[in-house]
Amino acid sequence: MGNAVHDKDSQLSYLTNRLNMFLEVIDSMDPEATDVEDIDRLIQMLGDLEFKNEQFKKDHDE
Repeated sequence: MGNAVHDKDSQLSYLTNRLNMFLEVIDSMDPEATDVEDIDRLIQMLGDLEFKNEQFKKDHDE
């Protein structure tokens, strides 16, 4: 994958970019054509974002 992100500014940039990608995915979805698998992918994306956020918070709490 990519390089490890260690400093706070890079971590914030990473999360911001991932959140923007998530929003772009939502904006591009057609509500009439969205199925359960699409919703599951969105939930997984949010879970990944939450995991990274918690991981970054833990890095700074140590």
